[in-house]
Amino acid sequence: MWQNGRKSLIPALVAVMLLGAGLWPARASGEAAGQEARISVTGRGVAEAAPDMALIRLGVVTTGRSAAAALGENSERVSAILAALHAAGIEARDLQTSGLSLSPRFDNRSSSVPREAPRITGYEARNMITVRVRDLAALGAILDRVVETGANSFSGLQFTRADPRPLQDEARREAVRDAMAKARLMAGEAGMRLGPVLSITESGGGGMPRPEMMRSAVIAGDVPVAGGEISVRAAVSMEFALLPGE
Repeated sequence: MWQNGRKSLIPALVAVMLLGAGLWPARASGEAAGQEARISVTGRGVAEAAPDMALIRLGVVTTGRSAAAALGENSERVSAILAALHAAGIEARDLQTSGLSLSPRFDNRSSSVPREAPRITGYEARNMITVRVRDLAALGAILDRVVETGANSFSGLQFTRADPRPLQDEARREAVRDAMAKARLMAGEAGMRLGPVLSITESGGGGMPRPEMMRSAVIAGDVPVAGGEISVRAAVSMEFALLPGE
């Protein structure tokens, strides 16, 4: 029995001796080193292009002694503006009511008198319209026409692209190229080389184009408007395996 027990202890003793000599864990340390031999970087890209569409938000604000009077005048003027936009070539799909409100107006002097309720002096009606203008050459003339027709509120002009995807994709490509260049540079300085991509994640950007004042191109029309350029930004996080340098 003792002989068999002694024989069964020999492999365990050998393993302990090899472990103490630093020979046994060669494979394990290699795996650990493989796990540690990674590099993570963030790349950023920007794509720029001239806009081909504009979004404008305009409308009519009217007041009246009664709610019906304020809303009635407002509706008449908005109808005239919509007709003018249709006549200028704006399709129905490019017109959207983006805000409609009717609210009372109060006498501010009554608030200074204690225990006196505010007194309604009239009503205010607001009707805002978002318009997509696909012909930028006509933008200035359209703005001039709607003001002449009765628009008296203007709260935004944004240049964009009808199809932003090509610009977004180019920004992503630039972000990936930037990340790879950074990783390759750092790996080389560390005496290593890039292995396969382990992960890639879009970490921001890739949104709708936004205007950038990179060039000033005045669009023809009665109202001077500078289109400039728009840009799309993208960012990606990439992780690479690192291999021994050659």
